[in-house]
Amino acid sequence: MAPGVAGWWRRRSLRARLTLATSAGLAVALALAAVLLVNALRASLIRGLDLSARQGAVEVAALIDQNRLPSPVPVAPGTLTIQVLDASGRITNVSPGADRLVPILPPAQAEAAARSGQARTLAGPPLGMPSLIRVVAVGAAGHHVVIAAVSYAEVRDSLATLVRVLAIGTPLLFGLLALATWLLTGYTLRPIAELRRGAAEVTATGVPRDLPVPPARDEVRSLAVTLNDMLSRLADAQQRQRDLVSDTAHELRSPIASIRAQLEVALDHPDGLDWAETARDVHADTLRLARLTEDLLLLARLDEHHLRLKPTDLAALCESVAARYATARVPVRAEAAAPGSTKPCVVAGDQDALARLLVNLLDNAVRHAASRACVSVREDGGWAVLTVTDDGPGIPPEDAERVFRRFARLDDARARAGEDSTGEEGAGLGLAIVRSTAEAHGGTVSLGDAGPGLRAVVRLPLTSSS
Repeated sequence: MAPGVAGWWRRRSLRARLTLATSAGLAVALALAAVLLVNALRASLIRGLDLSARQGAVEVAALIDQNRLPSPVPVAPGTLTIQVLDASGRITNVSPGADRLVPILPPAQAEAAARSGQARTLAGPPLGMPSLIRVVAVGAAGHHVVIAAVSYAEVRDSLATLVRVLAIGTPLLFGLLALATWLLTGYTLRPIAELRRGAAEVTATGVPRDLPVPPARDEVRSLAVTLNDMLSRLADAQQRQRDLVSDTAHELRSPIASIRAQLEVALDHPDGLDWAETARDVHADTLRLARLTEDLLLLARLDEHHLRLKPTDLAALCESVAARYATARVPVRAEAAAPGSTKPCVVAGDQDALARLLVNLLDNAVRHAASRACVSVREDGGWAVLTVTDDGPGIPPEDAERVFRRFARLDDARARAGEDSTGEEGAGLGLAIVRSTAEAHGGTVSLGDAGPGLRAVVRLPLTSSS
């Protein structure tokens, strides 16, 4: 296909391309059908002529065999032309109106035609006959040859009539089929047009909503269902983004307002102010802003799966992180997978991200534990199971999922699940970071009752080297 034609074709609508392609196929099919019909009718009519001529020649040959052939040869007027040749090739008898001097076929050709049984088409005017003729020859007793000729005009007229009918009817049929194809294609593509209009409305309003789903259970319905699922996910993501922006703005407002108030008081009353205390308060609020910013950036990286994955021994990481809590308010114990076990528990992970996950869980456990906190790692059917427990007040089962939401806080004794290790009010991102980290590593996290206390369980897939 030439570049210009290809470009023109690509610019056509799907409906136009389907109609043009189908119409082209229909045109070829109708043309072939017309040619086959004409040829089939022509062959059938010629066989009929040959059969009629041969039957007449056979009847004449039978009369010769019986020595009962009258002169002239009796045939119906205007049907057959009969010539009887003797062994020397002379015409001995003819039908009324036939030439008595010049044979239709030369004697040698007549004998050959009688032996082969094949008919021939000859021009009639040189033989004093109109138009074309079909000629057959049949052998008879005494080496006689009966030549029978029949006019081809009937076949020619029938074929001419058929060609005229096809010349008019085929284009009309082609037009009707092309129109039907155009209408049927438009009807078939109507659900896609409705999907396009629905998508255009979503684009114009910016509000995701369900697109129309056609009743037919076909590929278009599957496409509509898939698009609606995508739009639903986009709507959920859009809502989460709005909630995140709103919650982030709310969390930022308090420290910013505190910093602004302290600075305004310091500027308005510079002489009666303890500048060291003001600096400490402003510094504390600044650290709070910095921690919130770092947590949000970490969540953004986890959402985008920007992790540096490499084999990491989770058991060794737990022991290393637990060692940082030597001076914590309650003892933190790291337990091996089995007493005396030194087998590594290797996962494909980002060591810094996994360390932050463990720190968040241990900070939460230490803050709310009554007397102890414990972290352990074990293998379970191709998974590394990290467990952090404490003997604190725990959380209600109905809140076990809600605490993983960003900026989520509870109203009970564990309302500070997102606080930092200093005991200051947190933003409620600690457990959200834990879940995002686990999911970014292909794992899961859940909370349960430790009886008493809280048990956090993180499951991560082991690597083949584990």
